[in-house]
Amino acid sequence: MKTILSLLALSVALTLSGCDDGAKIDPSRQTGANPELPAAKNFLLPPMKVPGSTDWKQGEKPKVAEGLQIEQIADGLKHPRQLYTLPDGDILVVEGSGPKSPTSQPKELITGLVQSASGKGGAGGDRITLLRNSSGDGKTWEKHIFLENLSSPFGVQLIGDTLYVANADAVRKYPYKNGETKITDAGSELTELPGGPINHHWTKSMVASPDGSKLYVGVGSNSNITENGIGAEYRRADILEVDVASGASRIYASGLRNPTGLQWEPQSGKLWAIVNERDEIGADLVPDYMTSVQEGGFYGWPYSYYGQHVDERVKPQRPDLVAKALKPDYALSSHVAPLGFLFYQGSNLADYRGGAFVSEHGSWNRKPLNGYQVVWVAFKDGKPVGQPKQVVSGFLTDDEKEVRGLPVGLTEDRQGGLLIADDSGNRVWRVSAVAKP
Repeated sequence: MKTILSLLALSVALTLSGCDDGAKIDPSRQTGANPELPAAKNFLLPPMKVPGSTDWKQGEKPKVAEGLQIEQIADGLKHPRQLYTLPDGDILVVEGSGPKSPTSQPKELITGLVQSASGKGGAGGDRITLLRNSSGDGKTWEKHIFLENLSSPFGVQLIGDTLYVANADAVRKYPYKNGETKITDAGSELTELPGGPINHHWTKSMVASPDGSKLYVGVGSNSNITENGIGAEYRRADILEVDVASGASRIYASGLRNPTGLQWEPQSGKLWAIVNERDEIGADLVPDYMTSVQEGGFYGWPYSYYGQHVDERVKPQRPDLVAKALKPDYALSSHVAPLGFLFYQGSNLADYRGGAFVSEHGSWNRKPLNGYQVVWVAFKDGKPVGQPKQVVSGFLTDDEKEVRGLPVGLTEDRQGGLLIADDSGNRVWRVSAVAKP
């Protein structure tokens, strides 16, 4: 056992000290409609740069853009991942972490150990907590344990009087009554989702259709680039369309490596997704992105990235699929790991209305680090324009050696505040506009 641990430590040390594996391209040149894409590299082990973990100290909080303020509204949570606003203004906080799964390759074990050091590991609550702002001031929130005994939950949606929760392996449904602070019903399964013993990308994002007849569920790949075999990718790297009445499902769009957030763009009415792209071909590849999602569209994974840039590692290749791979609409730069997505429609943050907030969980295989912030992208005529604007930062310490928190889920409260789940800091933050005199 000591020999294994020694070899593991050596592998980590060699990986972390790899030479000439840093980023060469400024992140601003990898955002927008036409990101700069360098030549791919290849590594025996992926270069890693992961900050350590520390707690928020008394009085510390994230930094916000000019004209904004931020306050903590809840703490003591267990890996809060997603946020969802109910019609009565209550906020659901989905708490979860990935299910335990076998490690198929040595590099996955090393990666997992290094990532855990940053606070990205650890057990989640497998529950949903409800936050209630009875005073209506957006500042003082009650906290109630709302729904327990879940299995690595992520997506949540309310349709009528039924609450749908996307666990790591199934969508379950529960009866919901307006104003209640706890669901005790055991619920029932609506539809099975790709899970299994590996379940590499376990998060299942979810959004309901505007008419409530369908659920759209993002299912990530079961590997980086099919190293676990193409058979392990059945109905993965897809967005599934689930019929609410019957539970029947079909593949709506494919080739999206890990679609971690789904939203309806308010002006065009189109479905949009944020996607975590592939790793291990360089610090500057591949840009994560957000894109409109076409029914029947194929977005490249695993055979190509950002349109028709072929990934030579994948064998056998599929030139027929590469030829029809769609180019994403908007790059967010490489390895930022977008996990939260919100088209803002409120009035409190007036300058941000109509655009998209994206939370970037942060890189683990890029130096210097990238992400660890919440950005905003303007939209015009239903399409993103310009460069991302940093709205919330400070999750990293000033020397970038440690993380205090990691932003994930986003939602808007009844007063128009922007709420942010912090899954390393185990709290929820609220951003609002500074009152004008």
